[in-house]
Amino acid sequence: MDLYPLLRPFLFRLDPETAHNLTLSGMARLQRLGLLKPFLPAVPPLPVRVMGLDFPNPVGLAAGLDKNGEAIDAWTALGFGFIEVGAVTPRPQPGNPKPRVFRLPPAEAIINRMGFNNLGVDHLLANLERCAYRGILGVNLGKNFDTPIERAADDYLICLDRLYARASFVTLNISSPNTQNLRSLQGTAELDGLLGRIKAAQQRLSDRHGKYTPVAVKVAPDLDDTQIVAMADLFRRHRLDAVIATNTTLSRAGVEHLPHGQEAGGLSGAPLKAASNRVLAAFRDALAGEIPLIGVGGILSGEDARAKIAAGASLVQLYTGLIYRGPHLVREVVEALREVQ
Repeated sequence: MDLYPLLRPFLFRLDPETAHNLTLSGMARLQRLGLLKPFLPAVPPLPVRVMGLDFPNPVGLAAGLDKNGEAIDAWTALGFGFIEVGAVTPRPQPGNPKPRVFRLPPAEAIINRMGFNNLGVDHLLANLERCAYRGILGVNLGKNFDTPIERAADDYLICLDRLYARASFVTLNISSPNTQNLRSLQGTAELDGLLGRIKAAQQRLSDRHGKYTPVAVKVAPDLDDTQIVAMADLFRRHRLDAVIATNTTLSRAGVEHLPHGQEAGGLSGAPLKAASNRVLAAFRDALAGEIPLIGVGGILSGEDARAKIAAGASLVQLYTGLIYRGPHLVREVVEALREVQ
């Protein structure tokens, strides 16, 4: 039985960030008591191999919903094939001033300007060691807001070193619009330097731990074709393991007239779908199948997920769709993808 339509009106009466935190803590508590899974639908298997990893199904939790890894075991009860936590930074930081999350229900969208609020890499690592989950776990890496952009690679390297052995894959988040100048790391020279240092560290850590942990990069939906081609060339040259397309958008097309539609931050949800799919398909063409793609942005139905696969994705991730549709969306998406396998 789907209880989420009954719960959503209550949650939507709360401040979005309060509702988010309440949901996380409530899910974790119900999971510990064994009361979560009985209310959730069974998700059928749909195995897929990507980045050298075997996923039980291709539907994952996107980064940002559980920055500190507080409810990992609860997310598994929803039937996700993989989970990505973070973004995490080397040091704890509070993020941007509140309020910083805004719902746009008529558009099934959210604007957030959280700013990598998290409790730091050591806190996340402790949570990862405590959880029972041993499935595929991605960790999204960011930089502290007060680290100069020219030293951003240092922050990514600190997180990579600390989390390498525990993560199934890591993601370099260079596309959040909510940390000043972060998207400048998508520039050719900056990206070349960052990837060079990360891949060298990946090789050293692989030798040290006897384990290869793939590295993905999460890109913005606001890239033009010239930027995409230049980035794709660098991804091939550095033998990147995956591209996640996309992060949230700075565009307000279609929502500018709505309450909160002009708030600063990144826009996610249904209005992001077209831009995200455009960038995803452009990377598919530019990379010609040489590097796997993970599609995220605007998935609110099984049909939306099929569109990601058609645009070149091997895996998909959910975030805002869960907030509007609830946990049954996971099963809907897996079943939709089974139909086109």
